Amino acid sequence: MAGNVFKTGLAALVLVGMLAGCGEKDQREAVRALIDKGAEMAEQHNIGDLMELTVKGFTANPGNHNASQVRGILFAAFRHYGDFDIRYPRPAVTVEEGLDTALAVVHFMIVRRDFDIPGLKELYDDPQRWLELASEKADLYQIKLDLTKDGKKWRVRQATLEGFKGWGF
Repeated sequence: MAGNVFKTGLAALVLVGMLAGCGEKDQREAVRALIDKGAEMAEQHNIGDLMELTVKGFTANPGNHNASQVRGILFAAFRHYGDFDIRYPRPAVTVEEGLDTALAVVHFMIVRRDFDIPGLKELYDDPQRWLELASEKADLYQIKLDLTKDGKKWRVRQATLEGFKGWGF
């Protein structure tokens, strides 16, 4: 249970930050760049900066955990799991034009630091093949992130962790 909640909170916080792009494509690419930044913060166990990437009223599911609860879960999980890497293919990002909202779906795995799967990095832009290869080596997860734009910053409003259900995008 705590492991799933940790992964929910972690993945939720991986996605967000400042975006100033003009078009939807630019916004999607900026979100993906910020996923990289958020994953790096999580790998460094930087809870404070991760929590700044959420809105007031943030929730993580399953369990409808609020930001304060997620902060505690992350602290305990980081101590328990130690050093780890987060790996994922290109996330699917949909930006709602004119509404300042976005939805991102991130398939990911958490592995021990420096665990190598030959050929995985090269498949970043081919999510289906990435998932096929990665599923042979590790447990995969999927998280849906509901984002809202607060001024020029994207922030996570809600994160929902689901078990990996296949290759559909």
